Amino acid sequence: MNSARISELLKTRPKTNLSWGMYSVAPAFGKTPDLGIAVPKKLVKRAVDRNRLKRMIRELVWTAQATTLNNDVVMKLKKPVGRQSRGKLRKKEKDFLRAQMLELI
Repeated sequence: MNSARISELLKTRPKTNLSWGMYSVAPAFGKTPDLGIAVPKKLVKRAVDRNRLKRMIRELVWTAQATTLNNDVVMKLKKPVGRQSRGKLRKKEKDFLRAQMLELI
């Protein structure tokens, strides 16, 4: 997904919950649905955790796009991760983020 398309999607109204914002628009005619991910370094300090969240997002959105969701999607993290664990993403928090993402999809 190119930056112009991502900017276009970010202008739409998102579906949101505590941690995530999901921007979704139908793809251009004849194109397959695409995915954009925004997990900023400012909110998730460790690269390991950013990559883990991105893999989780890809897995959940691609399975949804294969079955029910037929839109271009940009997922954006809104809140910092790991406040109680010195910036590290722990299993409990990861499961919470996954559950919140499933609510949006």
